Amino acid sequence: MSKFNTQSAPLMEALIQYREQRKKSFHVPGHKNGHLYAQTDIAGLLANVMSIDATEISGLDDLHHPEGVIRQAQELAADCFGAEESFFLVGGSTSGNLALILSVCTEPGDILLVQRNVHKSVLHGLMLAAADAVFLEPYVDETSGLSTLPSAETVAAAIAAYPQAKGLLVTSPNYYGMGTDLVPLAELCHHAGIPLLVDEAHGAHFGQHPDLPPSALSCGADGVVQSTHKMLSAMTMGAMLHIQGKLLHREVVRQRLAMIQSSSPSYPIMASLDLARRHLHMNGPSAFTEGLAAVQAFKEGISRISRFQLLQPDAGRINEGYIIQDPFKIVIYDRYGRLSGYELQRQLEQQGCVPEMSDERYVILLFTLATTQADAIHLVQALVHIHKQEMNPLIPSSFPEVHSFGKEISTWNNAPVLAVSKPVSFRLKPASAEIIKTIPIEACAGYMAAEMVIPYPPGIPLLYPGEKIGEEVALRLQLLRDQGAKCQGAADEKLNTIRVYLM
Repeated sequence: MSKFNTQSAPLMEALIQYREQRKKSFHVPGHKNGHLYAQTDIAGLLANVMSIDATEISGLDDLHHPEGVIRQAQELAADCFGAEESFFLVGGSTSGNLALILSVCTEPGDILLVQRNVHKSVLHGLMLAAADAVFLEPYVDETSGLSTLPSAETVAAAIAAYPQAKGLLVTSPNYYGMGTDLVPLAELCHHAGIPLLVDEAHGAHFGQHPDLPPSALSCGADGVVQSTHKMLSAMTMGAMLHIQGKLLHREVVRQRLAMIQSSSPSYPIMASLDLARRHLHMNGPSAFTEGLAAVQAFKEGISRISRFQLLQPDAGRINEGYIIQDPFKIVIYDRYGRLSGYELQRQLEQQGCVPEMSDERYVILLFTLATTQADAIHLVQALVHIHKQEMNPLIPSSFPEVHSFGKEISTWNNAPVLAVSKPVSFRLKPASAEIIKTIPIEACAGYMAAEMVIPYPPGIPLLYPGEKIGEEVALRLQLLRDQGAKCQGAADEKLNTIRVYLM
């Protein structure tokens, strides 16, 4: 039994009390509890949210020095998610990743072991810390062509080669819901006396139901970042940082969070974190009953359409790098190879279904605890319609048949040339314009990139400044351009050119 009143949402309750008192506001924010819009045609859209859009006044506590309702809400969150201490984040998982890196890399040149295919926020954290990254090659699933985590053997080799490393940072699950057992990685880190840091942005629901994979905390991770807004029910930008064990300095973590988060945090976002946690505490595993029923309804429906296949671990062979698939991450592809993932997404959107993401091959459909069976049936019907329309012999196929996947099919796949790279220095100082030139994408192989190229989503940098552009990456850049993928960081948004360092 929990020692807390788990049915309470202390921060949300304090905000409701604040709203109902209707006191005169002589403090920020400037809209004055939403009164500015009270007589406008958008009043109904704004009134409820803005009426609790408060600040650090008496009774509402302070995120950066919590003593009252925010402290209570964070303690309830720790109880719910199995942490020793939890922190509310109002800047998404990005702020949690930055805080963790800045907490362990405290001196310029500190080494952090990093899975190469990480979110851009991790590279930004390395830059802010002036740290050196030793990139680890992720496992690539042969059947799907998608990469997951570094193997235990790779991690052990990295720790042996760089015993001075300050920690290991990995992403689990990946954007496709794929993962593996984190326990061996935690054991290796702890034997070496370093923390395991996990970007679990897409796994805030893990461990909350018997049919869901175990959480990173339950596997022994020391610091875990979760996007509570992605797979649970918080507002966008609402996330949490969970800590356990003695390998992370709690006071340093708090100071780093205060440094990189706003001194005027959003109370509606924090209240939504409180409510998302309360929903889990009050309903337990049953909170996921309807969502899992929707997943089952979809799987039964798509099983009758042989053309569209589901991504699943191959149960017929040993596959240590891919043994977990989040049931709420439905990943489909066209077995006939007529539709790329990008084109299948466009056609689904025309049928009123908006996927989370697509790549050259796959479409990711994100189910949650709020997805209904009616939603699932609508999605199946959309796929039936697309299948019938696409198989019309009068409609020529725009895409050649695909007989194999290969590593080039995903914007998630990035790996160093070596299983364990040499240290790569990340710094904030921009390069001088005199040593940079712009060249056509077709001619970039062999050069060193002078800018980040970040396909988004998922936000995994394909290149970082100073990284050598190999033939495979150069070809993938051209493929992404031709498929119309969106890329952040590149000066040329069309991706016809790229900035590189002079040879």
